[in-house]
Amino acid sequence: MNLSFFGATEMVTGSNYMLTTENHNILIDCGMFQGNQEKEKMNFREFPFNPAEVDILILTHAHIDHSGRIPKLVKEGFRGRIISTKATYDLCTIMLLDSAKIQESDAEWDNRKRQRAGLPMIEPLYTSEDAEQSLKYFETYLYEQKVDINGEISLRFRDAGHILGSSILELWINDKGVSTKLVFSGDIGMPGRPIINTPEFIEDADYLIMESTYGDTIHPPFKESTEKMIRIIDETAERGGTVLIPSFAVGRTQELIYELNHYYEYGDIEQHMRVPIYIDSPMAVNATEIFQKNSGSFNKETQELILSGDNPFSFDNLHYVRSQEESMALNKSSYPKVIISASGMANAGRIRHHLKHNIWDPKNSLIFVGYQAEGTLGRILLDGVKRVKILGEELNVALQIHNLEGFSGHADQPFLLKWLGEFKKKPRKIFLVHGEKEVSQIFAKEIEKAYGINCIIPKLGNTYSVAIDAIEVEKGITLEPEILKEQISKELESVYNQFNALISRSNGLFDEKLLEKDFDLLKNKLLELQGQLMDLNMMIGK
Repeated sequence: MNLSFFGATEMVTGSNYMLTTENHNILIDCGMFQGNQEKEKMNFREFPFNPAEVDILILTHAHIDHSGRIPKLVKEGFRGRIISTKATYDLCTIMLLDSAKIQESDAEWDNRKRQRAGLPMIEPLYTSEDAEQSLKYFETYLYEQKVDINGEISLRFRDAGHILGSSILELWINDKGVSTKLVFSGDIGMPGRPIINTPEFIEDADYLIMESTYGDTIHPPFKESTEKMIRIIDETAERGGTVLIPSFAVGRTQELIYELNHYYEYGDIEQHMRVPIYIDSPMAVNATEIFQKNSGSFNKETQELILSGDNPFSFDNLHYVRSQEESMALNKSSYPKVIISASGMANAGRIRHHLKHNIWDPKNSLIFVGYQAEGTLGRILLDGVKRVKILGEELNVALQIHNLEGFSGHADQPFLLKWLGEFKKKPRKIFLVHGEKEVSQIFAKEIEKAYGINCIIPKLGNTYSVAIDAIEVEKGITLEPEILKEQISKELESVYNQFNALISRSNGLFDEKLLEKDFDLLKNKLLELQGQLMDLNMMIGK
């Protein structure tokens, strides 16, 4: 049995793993690459496997970096089963359609420019029709329900405590008479968060594929970050400013609503104005409705709040914004307010328009409440840039910027280590994914120090045999252009040195007997090399 890594390797997005057995191809997650333009172009590459040959896709949760290429998979021939929790499916019904609309809109925008430049038109990554079609292949199961998929594969979803419906995947594979248990952590949440449950612990695994997003970080307490957010809102309102919060439409936005509800419904706010809160993201509005329809998955505290008659997703100064006209009107008004809008990394969506209208004003505030991937506008702003281009306009960055890491939906290093420590039977090997390279390396050392377990940090395209103790990598590629350039330069230098060595020896090498015996062989080798060098020149010319 082989395990291949086709995404979220030495990076945080694009989760995509393939298990290949004697009889089946099983895909775990099929997410989009997010970040800079180079990474997002990866979404348009052909899959490194034939989608039509995939039997089963198991989805850990609905976030786009785990689900976003499912319509592309179906568009290109997948006709298998997509297995998830019910809440994950419900969220995908809005998230995949929203993603398709973005793809269509981006392609339309691009084609207008290409038409003016006389360039050929392009197609979107996938369409709304592709997204609709992909939803037909879903089948849903409950947490804790052990499911026999086909006699050789069984699975069980456990609550990952990351977002609604998020799962840790336990997978039992019987291949050639050998039984192996793999656990895919998915994205593990932090304990003690609003709405959702604390992540479940797992008892055993032969192999563990584990996220490492914050494998080098200790998060501030959640309560501390909540109190700081409230303080920033109050201080910004007092100076007449607007607070912008880029937030993931699914999960993070609902947590913020919950906390703000608790503050305005039960907190002592007599000395402060009741600042209007706007949720300006149609997808966040739709996702909040899905949250309310899946209240059975909430934690005990939230369920008790609902049973007491309090809807945690509704309070007097909370306003849901759907239309574009309402969204545009927010930037024409000067009164203090809070705008919570997608996307969470400020790379797309309405938040970019709000930033364009507010980033230059020092009385305003910007609060980051989630992970900001390399290359995104959010990360650029966090890194302290003084001027930035947004929607074609060069802008001065003057508003106050805050990063509240206590809101993160990903577990920090201490909880990740605690979660791993709860395994009664520790895994033979751990594959660290969903983390930037340096972070994964730091986390690997902590795991090896704490538990003596060897960790592997796969590269994109690596394939491993996982039915035996001796794991060997079969292939691998790397994404980093500079590293790739360095490797190719070294290879060219080596070829050049070997060629010079051949030239210097040729006078004594090509004696009459050798030429008489191996002339055709030598000539063919040289012609082959000549052709390969010409091909390489052609590639570089492109």
